Amino acid sequence: MVAEPKFHHRASLKQTNKPFKRRFATKNSMRDKAKGRTQRVSLKGKVLRKHSRADRRNAVRTEQRKKRDHIVMSTRIFTGRHRAPKIVAVIPLCADINASDIVRNLFACVDEPYPEEKAPKTARMLNVTRFKQTIQFVEVERNVLDILDAAKVADYVIMGISAEIEVDAFGEHCLSALQNQGHPGVFPIVQGMETVVPKRQNDVKKSLQSFMSHFFPEADKVYSTETPTEALSILRMITAQAPKGVKWREIRPYMLADSVEFEPSAEDPQVGRLALTGYLRGANLSANRLIHIPNFGDYQIEQIYHVPVAVEAARGDSIEEDDEPVVLDRPDAEHQDSLVEANEPNTLNNEQTWPEDEEMNDWNVRMQEMEEKESRIAATKGQRTITVPKGTSTYQASWIAATEGDDNESDASDASSDDDEDMDSGSDMGSDEEEEDDDEEEYEEMVVGADGKIVSASDDEDNGDANSDKDEGLPSAEEEALQLKAYLKERERQNRDDLNFPDEVDTPMEISARERFARFRGLQSFRTSPWDPYENLPLDYARIFQFESFKRTQQRVLRMAADSVVKSGMRVRIILRAAPAQIAASYSPSRPFVAFGLMQHEHQMSVVHFTIVRSEGYSEPVRSKDPLVAHFGFRRYNVQPLFSQHSLGGSNTNGVHKFERFLKPGVVSVGTIYAPIQFGTVPVSLYLPTPVPANDMSDSQAGVIPTLVGTGSSLEVNPSRILAKRIILTGAPFKIHKRSAVIRYMFFSPEDVIWFKPVQLHTKHGRTGHIFESLGTHGYMKCVFDGPIKQMDTVCMNLYKRVYPKWNTSLWSEHAQDEEQKQQWVGPVALKSDAMEL
Repeated sequence: MVAEPKFHHRASLKQTNKPFKRRFATKNSMRDKAKGRTQRVSLKGKVLRKHSRADRRNAVRTEQRKKRDHIVMSTRIFTGRHRAPKIVAVIPLCADINASDIVRNLFACVDEPYPEEKAPKTARMLNVTRFKQTIQFVEVERNVLDILDAAKVADYVIMGISAEIEVDAFGEHCLSALQNQGHPGVFPIVQGMETVVPKRQNDVKKSLQSFMSHFFPEADKVYSTETPTEALSILRMITAQAPKGVKWREIRPYMLADSVEFEPSAEDPQVGRLALTGYLRGANLSANRLIHIPNFGDYQIEQIYHVPVAVEAARGDSIEEDDEPVVLDRPDAEHQDSLVEANEPNTLNNEQTWPEDEEMNDWNVRMQEMEEKESRIAATKGQRTITVPKGTSTYQASWIAATEGDDNESDASDASSDDDEDMDSGSDMGSDEEEEDDDEEEYEEMVVGADGKIVSASDDEDNGDANSDKDEGLPSAEEEALQLKAYLKERERQNRDDLNFPDEVDTPMEISARERFARFRGLQSFRTSPWDPYENLPLDYARIFQFESFKRTQQRVLRMAADSVVKSGMRVRIILRAAPAQIAASYSPSRPFVAFGLMQHEHQMSVVHFTIVRSEGYSEPVRSKDPLVAHFGFRRYNVQPLFSQHSLGGSNTNGVHKFERFLKPGVVSVGTIYAPIQFGTVPVSLYLPTPVPANDMSDSQAGVIPTLVGTGSSLEVNPSRILAKRIILTGAPFKIHKRSAVIRYMFFSPEDVIWFKPVQLHTKHGRTGHIFESLGTHGYMKCVFDGPIKQMDTVCMNLYKRVYPKWNTSLWSEHAQDEEQKQQWVGPVALKSDAMEL
């Protein structure tokens, strides 16, 4: 039975109005009707239309064609008669791994003889006729520098791991360094599986695969070269795949040199022409650009020749110009990059007026007085007195004096501020035990000469044993251990105070605050208050280079590199002019010798910023201006960076970033140094210049590993970035009446209160206010806040001062290090007893 429909009464009272025409509608009604939808305006007069299925299909085909063309272009240099070889670096992660055994097995699987002495370890050429490609194996020793250099130019990396001995601390450090630097395709190869019981071989492989996937997630399998079938499958994958590019190195030319030859000049036998022969990889190269050789620096190109394999075998070893068949490029004198890295500031380029006779007479009198004064202090020229803890040797005092001297060069007031702030904050915020230690500690004065050496010390130092003169003032082992322990304890206290009470200082009583903090200023808003970036710049800023638009300059430089004559994949010989003979003398066939081409302007100095994250394996305090070794992409520097907060900027901000006294753990910070300009984003690693023994290293492992402080990447080249050092002056409430309060202990004179009256105040509980008037003669002041404050609250005043890095960046060279510093880069030897326990 069909249900009857319900009865509905006709709505006779419903009113229907005539809608407005669109051309008479208001903007509000049109916006409400659109409900947030906006009509996209066509660009360049193009008419928007709905794409049909055929149009979408053609777009997909076009995208696929572009990908195929990109793969063909990336692999074209590995095919043909004069093809470039694929570079495969063989890295031993364990002490019992021999890289030559892995390469020998790969040669044997295609019935090719292994070149024992014919070719160097860095140029083991394997011509795989079956796959129509050539592979160049680079056998690397257990050296961090060699491993990183080989990975910078390699297309694939073979990680040699052992089935008997686990990867030691040195091997794990190499894996972490490769992770930060950027790595190509990875092939883990295990050796020694025949010594493992067959029942446990699968468990060993699973354990090794799990370990390698922690560092390289794309490495989903562990390979072996014990059988020809397994070795042939590795060669098939290497030859069939397209190499995984590392972005930061692909935008610039680089080379793994097969041979290095030197021809001395007639004027100076220590300087001459240097010839580098090898396959050019990466971007194209121009003779107008510079070549960077790690450990030695940048050099100009004299000529570039094309030397294919057939021509290279016929012409001999001479590098004379007449023997070369083809000249690819010669530099243009007008457009060749100069070796000048910094400007020479003209200090006399200021506005001056001609002095009058009276001024000249006064000047002559002053000059005579100055000459007499100089004659009196000639014997004590450059000497100064420093205060050191009692018992400090002359060797330790000289080191302290050198540190204080570096601080005084940059800023006289800043030199005392760091020490005073840390001492003041520590005196009020330290524990009771630390205060007792400070009270018991006695101090003495020592006179430091102009060369930084101790001229005179206390009587206890002078009346020491006779052996002190023979040792040139060096302390004994026990004294050195005690002094080092006290120094590390003081730095730990300063780091702890900076974490608990950041930037808080006490106002000195012996000097007025307006003189002590004359360089500081107050900001109403740290983010938006105006701050001129070109105000009171130091003299070092006149030596650097700055671009009007760094982004557009980088795009122009990359376009110029793409139009260069020397193409990637060619076997070329680069002749460098005015190169030292030490480069050829340091060349070893058993170590990789790499060279990188610089882009335009990359030799010039500027203010470089990079992000840095502190390493979890290093827990000691890292302070700003501490000497470190920076692995900056393909270059290495000795640096003393300034650390600051990594805060986002924008068009509405003032570009001010807070300076950090210590590198804090778990936070992304920004390091600032004077360094050569760097285009693109490159990886950055910070190491200690002197090795520190690891706590988890067993007695059987000789030596130490490099101490990694932090990792990051380059951020920008911007001299206008302002690093503001903050200090916080604190005071305590004395009397409180509603919104007003009397504050004391922030200042100790009414002149200081009046001087800092315009600066805004705030409390740790969130109240804000300002100074109303000064009370009495002891620095008391009446303040007004936006609400009642509590008696336990603390009143704070923020003051800021801009800080600058120091011009102390230099090229790090392995040959300039002592034996202890060189030994840290060499891997320790593990014993067979340290077998892996599964």
